[in-house]
Amino acid sequence: MAFEINNIVVAKKSMLEKSEFSVECNISGGAMVSKVLASAIEPSIVSCETLSGTVNYSGELDIKVIVLDEEGQFNSTSSTCPFSSKFEGENIENGQNAHIELKVIDYNIVSINGDNIKINVMLEQSGFVYGNKDEQTIRCDDEDICFKTDKFNATRFVGASKASFNVTSEISSREKVSKILLVESKALVRNVEAGVNFVTVYGDVISKVLYISENDRFESGYVVDSFKEEVEVEGASRDSSVQAFASVKEDGVLTEIVEDEKGVKITITVPVNLKVCVYESQELEIINDIYSTTSDLSVTTSSFDMASLCKMDVVEGKIEGNSMIEDDKPRVDKILFNAGNNVVITNSYIENDEITIEGIAKTNVVYLNDEDSSINSVQLDVPFVISDKFEGQTEGIVSVSAIVCDVDVVVKKGRELFYDARVKANVIYCTSQTCGVISGAEKLDSLQERDYAMEVIFAKAGDELWDIAKKAKVHDYQLQSQNPDVAFPLQEDQSLIIFYQKMIENVE
Repeated sequence: MAFEINNIVVAKKSMLEKSEFSVECNISGGAMVSKVLASAIEPSIVSCETLSGTVNYSGELDIKVIVLDEEGQFNSTSSTCPFSSKFEGENIENGQNAHIELKVIDYNIVSINGDNIKINVMLEQSGFVYGNKDEQTIRCDDEDICFKTDKFNATRFVGASKASFNVTSEISSREKVSKILLVESKALVRNVEAGVNFVTVYGDVISKVLYISENDRFESGYVVDSFKEEVEVEGASRDSSVQAFASVKEDGVLTEIVEDEKGVKITITVPVNLKVCVYESQELEIINDIYSTTSDLSVTTSSFDMASLCKMDVVEGKIEGNSMIEDDKPRVDKILFNAGNNVVITNSYIENDEITIEGIAKTNVVYLNDEDSSINSVQLDVPFVISDKFEGQTEGIVSVSAIVCDVDVVVKKGRELFYDARVKANVIYCTSQTCGVISGAEKLDSLQERDYAMEVIFAKAGDELWDIAKKAKVHDYQLQSQNPDVAFPLQEDQSLIIFYQKMIENVE
């Protein structure tokens, strides 16, 4: 057979449509609740299934709240709220892998009834589906078929893997700890390295602990611990490209208070979940032009999109901003603490080798009003923009996950608050390319037999050997050997000679 199918494997990555939805949760305050002061809400994925046209998944909201009970005491409680959602799209194929990203956009306390708190949480879902797909090309072993090949760098999805481990951190205090109100822990990937059948992921775990000392003072502390974790991925090599994602299951964070003669240590054990996706580039040889010396051909071409290798970097910046609290809120005389720190990325883009990240930093500020000795809270939304050097194309796909740390809020005036924090953002930049290949060929009618032994071809300056031979329907080596003094591409208009071998029958 002249033509055979020669499938190549290429990586496909398609973005899932971003959308928002709400989840209503009922949680227990642990006692009769007078007021909800602060909430820390973190979503996580429990299970996921990809079908044709649909990604179905289930998740959980880990909710931690700080409340004021009816006796004026500060308490905290945590709960898990299950939910489910889905993506729909023509680009979703059965059996693909899916990576889902969830962000808490906003929340509001719907009602408080005794010890029951009803919270409505607004979530944003996004992500992508990925995997390999066979694309059809051809191969040929017919001597009458002339073809030209080209090198093709094909990106292939090697595999994905998950890992879970614990990071232990410590915060020291000179005063004894009466009660821990809230622990907020986040994880961020800083770098990745690929090895033979494994991937090494480097990152940070940042935790903030809010507690009440034995002197009834609100204290807080930040601690940053780095991690290095190896994840097994069969087929990975040192030349592989890796995307890595880190998350913390907030309901699994454990704290322990240890007292000794030097003071108090708060030990925080943070469960970190890693997910890695590995790709590699493979150089293939494919036919990119073809013709026959004996017949006409019907050639079919096709195009497809292929994911290119991604790059990852970390961008850091500072967030500062003033916020005015609403007139119906009591004035701020003393800030007690801030909690429920979060950041939402609203936009990101690359231009002139610089990445710009826009977002909103959020926090709950709990404060005291001296006039009526009331304890109140307000949510601050502080918009920010950070930028840094980043090589990339404007049309590339940018995915950003960010965390805030070292959050501080101070009173400037009675109703004006100043927010100060640092933000760390993990940036994954990917591109895709459209590739064209010859996916099929078929012989049609045979060419008319030549009734002459020689032909003169008039070629123009710049013509290539292949193009001249294709037009004349002869092998390029025949054209070259019969015109040995000619160099290609032609430097000037030139006449070329082709000799054809003819069979002469004996006539008696």
